[in-house]
Amino acid sequence: MCWGAGWTAIVALPAAYLIALVATPAGISGAVLLPPFQAGVLGTPSLAITPTNLLYNVVATPGALYRYWRQGQTGGRPALVLIAGTLPGVIAGSVIRVELLPGEDVFDIVVAVVLIPLGCWLALTRPPAADMPARPARVIPVPVLLVLAVVVGCVGGIYGIGGGAILAPVLIGSGQRASVVAPAALASTFVTSVAGVTTFTLLSLYHPGAVAPDWPTGLALGAGGLAGGYTGARIQSRMPDVLIRRLVGILVIAIGAGYLWSAGILCGYRLAALRQRRDAFPAPGRVISGQVGKLIDQPRRGQDLEQALHFAAAE
Repeated sequence: MCWGAGWTAIVALPAAYLIALVATPAGISGAVLLPPFQAGVLGTPSLAITPTNLLYNVVATPGALYRYWRQGQTGGRPALVLIAGTLPGVIAGSVIRVELLPGEDVFDIVVAVVLIPLGCWLALTRPPAADMPARPARVIPVPVLLVLAVVVGCVGGIYGIGGGAILAPVLIGSGQRASVVAPAALASTFVTSVAGVTTFTLLSLYHPGAVAPDWPTGLALGAGGLAGGYTGARIQSRMPDVLIRRLVGILVIAIGAGYLWSAGILCGYRLAALRQRRDAFPAPGRVISGQVGKLIDQPRRGQDLEQALHFAAAE
């Protein structure tokens, strides 16, 4: 479905606002939920979806970060560790997305592989209750967290989520509260998204196709996300962590399953097309064996004709 610039703004602004409103309290910018909306509703080209998602993060996350800062919630040292890992990872992922994974069918599979485990993590893990005594969080060693951040940043560069959407549930699952994790994850998402947008823009200078961000779409989505992220950060303290995680987890699982189904249908069509080609054009071995059979049958047919003429003359 194709939209003009005005329609894109009208549709993208409220959709991005609602997505950011729901996702920001969990430390997710909302970009993880935007690819199917971009592809199915806004008609964004496949290669441009990832950099447009990163552009959304650049515009949208400052609203939530500013609100968290106003509330005294800063990322601190975890934010620095996450940024140090995801920053080189997202640059590598951006190059991989353009050079190795340009097809839509491969992109669908990558999206499903990222989204379904992430959604299951959010939906099935349970945070500590607010009225329970705070138990010490399981501390993830800095080297392990750094390596994890590099890998997640690479996946985020391929998918366009900046990396914070995957790291946030990992940190929350270790026992840390969403109020502590959210600003650190969003700070990582913002910095890595700036690097990702820059990388895709540079790649578009020599790579054919829609590699650069779709700027009107990204800015329209980012404006809605900016307002939604600010509101989501403001109401975070009023929302139970369980509600936040379950709601986002179910949405992410549903979208990942949809991408997996789409990739399966596309693979089925391609297999059917290959079978039709095989039936239309016999294999070389079959052709050769058929020609050899004809050559063998020719003398035999000649002998049968001579015998028939001989019996006719005898009669």
